[in-house]
Amino acid sequence: MKFITIAQIVVSVLLIISILLQNRGSGLSAAFGGDFGGYYTKRGVEKFLFFAAIFLGVCFIGLAIASVIFQNR
Repeated sequence: MKFITIAQIVVSVLLIISILLQNRGSGLSAAFGGDFGGYYTKRGVEKFLFFAAIFLGVCFIGLAIASVIFQNR
C-alpha cells in the first residue's frame, strides 16, 4: 500500500512537470502579439512531452484505482 502511495506521488510530480513544459505560445512575446497562432505538428521534445503526459496520466489513474481497491483490503 505504501508503494502505491509513493508511486502516485512520483507520477503526479512528473505529470505536472511534463504539462508545464508544454506551454507553447504563452511566453512574454505572446502578450505583445508575437504569437505564431498557426497550426504546426509536434516534433522532437514537444512530441515526447505530449506522449509522456498521456502515459503518466493513464498511470496516475491506474494507481488511483489500485489505491482505492487495495485500501479496502
